[in-house]
Amino acid sequence: MKFFKNLVVSSLILGLTSSVLFAEGKYVAISDGVKSVDITLNGERFTIMRNQTAGNKISSLYDTTDRGTPQPMILAPGVETLGELEFIEYMKKAQTDSNIAIIDSRKPGWFARLRIPGAVNVPFTNFDDKDDAIDMMEDYMGISVKDDGSIDFSKAKTVVLYCNGYWCEQTPGMVKDAKFALLKIGYPAEKIKYYRGGMQAWTSLGFTVVGDDAPALK
Repeated sequence: MKFFKNLVVSSLILGLTSSVLFAEGKYVAISDGVKSVDITLNGERFTIMRNQTAGNKISSLYDTTDRGTPQPMILAPGVETLGELEFIEYMKKAQTDSNIAIIDSRKPGWFARLRIPGAVNVPFTNFDDKDDAIDMMEDYMGISVKDDGSIDFSKAKTVVLYCNGYWCEQTPGMVKDAKFALLKIGYPAEKIKYYRGGMQAWTSLGFTVVGDDAPALK
């Protein structure tokens, strides 16, 4: 009974503390001293920030734990794995550096429902066919095809990829598992960046999202 009383008291204190924080003008931070970041990318102007509503819940699209298979922290040698802050830094750099591409590797249906603003959709399914894979790389990744039919990666962009999250196989498919995956076709590993947390982690932190299922902005 004493434990239960202590638990109730602790919960009340936590609730009051949360209310006081918001009342005093505090905010849910991206990092120390940073509430938001304004970005213009791929024709979109938006503000990246965390949801400021006390008690906000994760999107129902990502509130279950029974799907997918946990992906490795390192997809392949030379491929860098990113967290949220590193991902946002690449978004900021991509505003003025055309050699960086922020790419959502999921199927179009997922992209339409909920996505990170500023990303372009390059579905991983295109990499099961060589011609489609080359078309996607030419359109979004800076590669070109030489007269002899070989692929020129000398101007390959740094691609920053994400999908649904830790358990999702769509970015790993594009990077290494599809028949004509980036690494199989010769894309430089050091120019591939993998945001492993993807939408699962992004939404769990309340970061800005857009799409048909995005919450209404307040």
